[in-house]
Amino acid sequence: MPEFPYLPQTNKDVEEMLEVVGVKSVSELFKDIPDKFDVDISIPESKDEFSVLRDLKELSEKNITLDDLSVFRGAGVYKHFVPSVVQAIASRGEFLTAYTPYQAEVSQGTLQMLFEFQTMICELTGMEVANSSMYDGASAAAEAALMAVRVRGGQKVLVSGSLHPEYIDTIKTYCFGSDISVETVAFDSETGQVDFADLEKKLTEDTSGFVLGYPNFFGIIENISEVRTRIGEKTMLIVCADPIALGILEAPGKLGADVVVGEGQSLGNSPSFGGPGLGFFASKESYIRKMPGRIIGETKDSDGRTGYVMVLQTREQHIRRSKATSNICSNHAFNALIASIYMSMIGSDGIREIAKRSFDKAHYLAERIGRTDRVRLVFTGPFFNEFVAQFDCNLKEFNERLLEDKILGPLELERFNEEMKGYGLICTTEANLNEEIEFFAGRLEEIS
Repeated sequence: MPEFPYLPQTNKDVEEMLEVVGVKSVSELFKDIPDKFDVDISIPESKDEFSVLRDLKELSEKNITLDDLSVFRGAGVYKHFVPSVVQAIASRGEFLTAYTPYQAEVSQGTLQMLFEFQTMICELTGMEVANSSMYDGASAAAEAALMAVRVRGGQKVLVSGSLHPEYIDTIKTYCFGSDISVETVAFDSETGQVDFADLEKKLTEDTSGFVLGYPNFFGIIENISEVRTRIGEKTMLIVCADPIALGILEAPGKLGADVVVGEGQSLGNSPSFGGPGLGFFASKESYIRKMPGRIIGETKDSDGRTGYVMVLQTREQHIRRSKATSNICSNHAFNALIASIYMSMIGSDGIREIAKRSFDKAHYLAERIGRTDRVRLVFTGPFFNEFVAQFDCNLKEFNERLLEDKILGPLELERFNEEMKGYGLICTTEANLNEEIEFFAGRLEEIS
């Protein structure tokens, strides 16, 4: 019987390894660790369960969660209402162990879920094929940039300056190792949309793709059709879309996009500190063999019964590294499950209603802000549920005051661009109650 029954090595194996290392026992490997530490870790005396639960509750109440706050901040992570049924279904035991479905015959549930996820992403984006999710929106955008180079053969990618700054950084990081040049295209200071003059100036024969947001980082809705016309057919158009916004905006696939990616956190995944989120990735079918990740397909078995399999898995752990499209060794499949349940429960009408309410609340708040003297809207372009306002006050101090009223205020854009001192990105969703909006608007009016 081995000394450590949970390891496959026999005692003889262990003895041989110890001899090579030069020690006589496993315990000797850890002899440098002292038996006692001269450290006061102040462990309290033991208590009964009732007292411990009470103490833990008191500690937990020192935390602030988004459930305790009125949230007027988005920038890629959004507080939406998530029906209780989503977590109830996602918490079932057969889903909690979901991982890479290597054996199709015993993974039909996971495979079907991922197939449904792909189908719904295609319906949202207007694209022909989608993979079975990625890490997050930023890495999906970066993988799309690499894919554009694989398809078009150039060594240059353009990104809109109004794309989320963290997405731009991620794209540059991914492209650096492949010697792919990444250039930023300016945005119009009046509309907040792509500066077409700068775009056309930076387009060259070596440009593989152009990446922009829909809506962009400032909440502004880009003119996708016009962008498609300006860049021509030789350059791939990559659109980073908000899936909720697609409830009322025209699908990018119908406007000429070659690839549509984005962050799927808002599809039933509650915002958390640092994640997790999930990325979605969809494209035209002609590019399917250049796509990263895994693609699930529907088939028939020998008895004619419907079954699901991984039809493409272009990861380097599956095929030769020289042929692999990415090294995505895992992804956020459980978050994709949550998104699938959410979209199934909400339906297309539900997503449209959520988008409409988010839109209406943001435009009402923007109209209220327009009445004040010391807060003004920055961009004139059409927006969805986020907009930029310039504050004639110390925005950081103002946010601290708002937090005292349990309001998570505008995102300070100075964090990303020093020239945007006093600029705040304001967001609303359907989860913002009307009285919260009125209270927040009142606080803004007090500034003036």
